[in-house]
Amino acid sequence: MKLLVYGAGVLGSQFAARFHEAGHDVALLARGERLAALRRHGVRLAAAGSPVVRRIPVPVVEHPAGGYDLTSVFVRSHQVDAVLESLAGLDGDVLFQLNWAGGPEPLGAVIGHERVLLGFGTAGGTMDGDVVRYRAPSFLTRRVATPIGEPDGRTTPRLERIVRTFRAAGINTKSEPRMDAWLKTHAAFEVPLGQAVHAAGGPVALAGDPAAVRAMLRLMRQNLAALPTPPVPRGFGALRTLPEGVLVAALRRFLRGPTAVNSGLSDTSPAATAELARLSEQIRANAEAR
Repeated sequence: MKLLVYGAGVLGSQFAARFHEAGHDVALLARGERLAALRRHGVRLAAAGSPVVRRIPVPVVEHPAGGYDLTSVFVRSHQVDAVLESLAGLDGDVLFQLNWAGGPEPLGAVIGHERVLLGFGTAGGTMDGDVVRYRAPSFLTRRVATPIGEPDGRTTPRLERIVRTFRAAGINTKSEPRMDAWLKTHAAFEVPLGQAVHAAGGPVALAGDPAAVRAMLRLMRQNLAALPTPPVPRGFGALRTLPEGVLVAALRRFLRGPTAVNSGLSDTSPAATAELARLSEQIRANAEAR
């Protein structure tokens, strides 16, 4: 499989490096300073807190070109429109592995509905200069599999082929028949979380404010109640059914823990803020369409 990874941030860089090390024909698309750094040093990876940095010489490109069997997109949701324009004239399937609550329709309307697959990179990490620092174990080997699926929930030959290829490259992957609902559920949880963390000045600061955590939880419940389908995974339903006090205590423990502290939740960059705004718009549009 000839693969293009569109987006050279934390997830895209790890994904492309793993495929390259597994011997696949992969190219990593980047722009600006990130492109220059990749051309100088390749993808530089390090576990969080480790002084050991590995360099993987992944081929890099500045513009998408033809001939790819699959383009895997790792960008922020507010950047998707520009990506669609650049991919509209190309062939091959496109797997969108990102935060997206807008459904497959606007994606397929630009590049062709038959080309679209949905997914999500279930991992985090941070950029330390041009070094990608990932949590150990990384998303490539962690127990929580990376979900991908067809927009209509079918198990197709191309989906099975992609899952097999990813697994053979050492990427823990599973087929998810309700991928659109999975993404909408994730956004319903993530947007209030991200906005509350940003307003508080970080996950630990938010954990120290029980009233803010309670307000965040109520927004999560409101979003989940507005979903057009039951939440996926089903466990998110507990956010609507368990007592508020129990959930506030659990969320405060999570916010103080290493997963929250070492994730992208502390990212207050304009790009992170813009992504949350785009996801919020999509959540509101879904609620109004019910």
